[in-house]
Amino acid sequence: MKVLDIVVTALLLIGALNWGLIGFFGFNLIAAAFGEAGVYSRLIYAVVGVAALYEIGCFTFGLKETQHRWCESLATGKH
Repeated sequence: MKVLDIVVTALLLIGALNWGLIGFFGFNLIAAAFGEAGVYSRLIYAVVGVAALYEIGCFTFGLKETQHRWCESLATGKH
């Protein structure tokens, strides 16, 4: 599950950086890289959206389990 948490965090960072670029500079990095309404850009948007829903679920229903996974591995030195 920790690998999934890392992937979700990376996807959320990509989405947040893209929104920051749109907000500050009017530049959509995903659309520039994969096309404005292409299949790949829509797929990336969908995957980032699913990652956000997963993270909302972790914070709403499973925060203690998520904290336990991260804190236990940090305390024991297992990554």
